[in-house]
Amino acid sequence: MAGPAQPAQDLSFEQALENLESIIERIEQGEVGLEQSLAEYERGVDLIKRCRAILERAEQKVEDLTGKMMGDSASN
Repeated sequence: MAGPAQPAQDLSFEQALENLESIIERIEQGEVGLEQSLAEYERGVDLIKRCRAILERAEQKVEDLTGKMMGDSASN
């Protein structure tokens, strides 16, 4: 990895996913040793948590908007 990694909570969904894909690729290709693999794995877990949190918020927003839309059409 080049330079310090940006905290997972500061990344957009796309950035976190890109970082995660990069980690997976490096580990699968054997580009890192055991200790670095463990550190990368830990980073990957943080990135997965970030992606899940973003997806859960997006899902909730869609449900809220759908509920409002259904409520609006029911009152018409």
